[in-house]
Amino acid sequence: MTTIVEKTSYRDKLLDHKSELLDFLFNFSPIRPRTFADLGGVWGVEGAYSLYAMDEHKCQAGYLVDTHPTEKVLEYVEQTPGLNFIQGNFGEAETIAQVPRVDCVFLFDVLLHQVKPNWDVVLRRYAKKTNCFVIYNQQWAGSPNTTRLLELGKEAYFASTPHDPEHPVYRDLFNKLDTKHPDYENRNWRDVHHVWQWGITNGELEAVLKDLGYRKTYFADFGSFGGLKTFVNHAFIWRR
Repeated sequence: MTTIVEKTSYRDKLLDHKSELLDFLFNFSPIRPRTFADLGGVWGVEGAYSLYAMDEHKCQAGYLVDTHPTEKVLEYVEQTPGLNFIQGNFGEAETIAQVPRVDCVFLFDVLLHQVKPNWDVVLRRYAKKTNCFVIYNQQWAGSPNTTRLLELGKEAYFASTPHDPEHPVYRDLFNKLDTKHPDYENRNWRDVHHVWQWGITNGELEAVLKDLGYRKTYFADFGSFGGLKTFVNHAFIWRR
C-alpha cells in the first residue's frame, strides 16, 4: 500500500531567505518561469524548494537532482504531478544528460561543495540548459581569492568552516583524503561533495557568470553564516 506523506510538512524545512528568493523569481520575472531544475535539493531539506515551486508557484515541471534520495522525497515526488527525481551527481555528464532544458536552475547551498568537476565547470555545463541561475550560497570572506578549503590544512580548515572535527563525516578527514570514499568507487574523500570544498568569492562567481553571458538581476546579503567571519550568506539571480 502506498504511504501518503503529509505534503505540507515540507514547509518546516523552508528557510525564509530562500523562499523569499523564489517568490521574487516567480512573481517579478519579466517572463514567469514554468520549469526548473533543483540541483542537490534533497540533503537537509527533503526537496522542500522543489515542492514550494510546484505547490506555491504552480510550475509545470521540476527536476530534483541528487545522489541520495530519501524515502520521504520519493513519496513527495510520487504525489506531485510534474515533479521528477533524477538520481546522480548533478555535475557529471551522464546526470546532466538526463536534465532537459529548463527556465531556471536552483543552486542552494551546493556550489561550495562541487569538485570533480569544480563549481565553475558545473555552471558552464548548466549554462547549456538554462538562461537563469538562482543561487543561494555561503560565499567566501576569508581572503581576497577563491580558495580550495582543504588546501588550508586541518587547523585552518576547521577554524574557517562550521564543522566539528569529530562529526562522523569529518572525523579523521585529513588522514583519508586520498582513500576511496565508500559511496563512490571513482572518488577519493578529497573529491566528494559531502564535505565543504570551496570558499568562492563574489568576484570570481560574477566573473564566471558574466563570461557565460549572464547579468545579475537580484542580490541580497543575509550576513554571516553561523557566526563565522569567513562565510556570508548571499543570494543571486542571474539571467541572459
